[in-house]
Amino acid sequence: MRFAPIPCAVGLLCCVLVLCSVPLGTSFPVQDEGKPGITFLEEVGRLRVGFNWRNLTCPVCKVLFTILDVALLSDVNEERVARAVGEACIRLHLAEERVCRQITELFRDDFIRALQQSLLWPSEACALLVGRSCGRFDIYAPWNVTLPRIPKPPVTPPSPPKPGAPQSRVLFLTDIHWDQEYAVGSSADCKDPLCCRNESGSPSWNQRAAGFWGSYSKCDLPLRTVENMLENAARTGPWDWVYWTGDIPAHNIWSQTRKQQLSELTVITRLIQRHLGNLKVYPAIGNHESTPVNSFPPPFVHGNRSSRWLYDTMAEEWAPWLPEQALKTLRHGGFYTVEVQPGLRVVSLNMNFCARENYWLMVNSTDPANQLQWLIHILQASEEKGERVHIIGHIPPGLCLSSWSWNYYHIINRYEGTITGQFFGHTHMDEFQMFYDEATMTRAVGVAFIAPSITTYVNLNPGYRVYLVDGNYKGSSRFVLDHETYILNLTEANRQPEGGFSSLLPTTSQHAIFHPDPNPKWILLYRASDAYGVSSLFPSDWDGLIRTFLQDDRVFQQFWYLRHKGHVSEPCIDACKTTVVCFLRSGRYDELEQCDLLEFGGDMVSAVRKTLC
Repeated sequence: MRFAPIPCAVGLLCCVLVLCSVPLGTSFPVQDEGKPGITFLEEVGRLRVGFNWRNLTCPVCKVLFTILDVALLSDVNEERVARAVGEACIRLHLAEERVCRQITELFRDDFIRALQQSLLWPSEACALLVGRSCGRFDIYAPWNVTLPRIPKPPVTPPSPPKPGAPQSRVLFLTDIHWDQEYAVGSSADCKDPLCCRNESGSPSWNQRAAGFWGSYSKCDLPLRTVENMLENAARTGPWDWVYWTGDIPAHNIWSQTRKQQLSELTVITRLIQRHLGNLKVYPAIGNHESTPVNSFPPPFVHGNRSSRWLYDTMAEEWAPWLPEQALKTLRHGGFYTVEVQPGLRVVSLNMNFCARENYWLMVNSTDPANQLQWLIHILQASEEKGERVHIIGHIPPGLCLSSWSWNYYHIINRYEGTITGQFFGHTHMDEFQMFYDEATMTRAVGVAFIAPSITTYVNLNPGYRVYLVDGNYKGSSRFVLDHETYILNLTEANRQPEGGFSSLLPTTSQHAIFHPDPNPKWILLYRASDAYGVSSLFPSDWDGLIRTFLQDDRVFQQFWYLRHKGHVSEPCIDACKTTVVCFLRSGRYDELEQCDLLEFGGDMVSAVRKTLC
């Protein structure tokens, strides 16, 4: 392995380019070796948020990185190179000048330290940015976890509980993204990656203004909307417990500080405690909790660059919910396990240890913090005790690094009789991903539920999820039996402007006058069993629903509408539909390009290249 300072410039510019290109609430998988991959150019082209990549050709890319690498042979040049990276970001029009300079400064030190211990050369960087025709990118070596030499017990397919059997009502919260700088009336169509803020300025006559409760744009939420949601959730109860899978801060990742992140963690945690009372809440860590965003060093990193500043505060704030042993592993690596009820255990994973955007994994991506090996230990013990296990986390496993995702998929297969629920967020959409038996890839063995976000980012209604789980009685399967999605319809909540359409006509200074509802109503958008006409929500039911999507486009378009929490402008057809259906089937990252092309009737790689919807 190479441990030279040469790759630092490559890494730093990659860091800025990645952060300025990938949607701030998403995580895309690295492509398989030897297969055509989606380049960053194609990804950014579909985002339509003001970034321009077309000037970055392969020769220009390699020359740029080579010059920067030579400059960094001397440590005294790091400051100059950082400035040069900022200038490159500006001249390539990746973001506004202020954002380019701030994000370069914020990420510089940590990222350079991580890259000095890894390997990333110009050809690798340009393969990542431009495509495989410009080089090769293979920084994450494959690895395997070790399963116990204990035969897998026979698996009994789940069956619906008897009529009248107890059910548990589980509140699920994810992706709050509270923006302290949210400003009513500011521009919702600014040039920055995040709008509706004091620094977004006033909207021009042809731009939208930020609404009182939120906005259909690239905007996050004011605190009043988060609190209103919690008030509504408390009224909609009672709840048996709560799963909360992270992402508290807003998407202004270029200007965040540790003090700000910890303050927002504390405020939201105490807000949940105040509104939900003594309910047990089981949190998981999102990728936005840290600053720089996605920066989660494994435990072998010590001192000020470690994540102790974050984990220790989480342990302090979450102590009313978690026992001491759980707090111990939380402080160590951001994951833990707790017995929810007799016969049911929850495992909260730190999914940042599977994320490509976590640049610390370039140092060593082999089972960071030994988290998956620890998970196997927990699952084996639960299997022997007859416990059922729910897994919660932020990033869905189908969007993880190749080896991590492959190993997780293997674990789900081995312990399918023990794992009865997987719950994630991160994409901000209402969707799911399937797991199949590894022998034939035809029998559904698990489903990862991906719940909709509380934030509006991007162009969404705020929402939250309720899971109805087989309840607390002897012999309970603990499977999800149904789920509900609640939303705040922003059109209704913000209300129409006074004077109707005439008040929106362009003038030099006039803007619409809104009269928001002081007590907006969060409504039930849908109940899964009713919307899709299914009697249960077992893995086989979701697999059957995917087949229905292929046969009945009306049902798929309904899913597409619900996926966006009731706010979508156009249908999803042709390549879009093919890609979405493939995503739903892909609990393992490499499955996207391995879908049965005959079944889906087209060139999958071509479809993915055209759009990711």
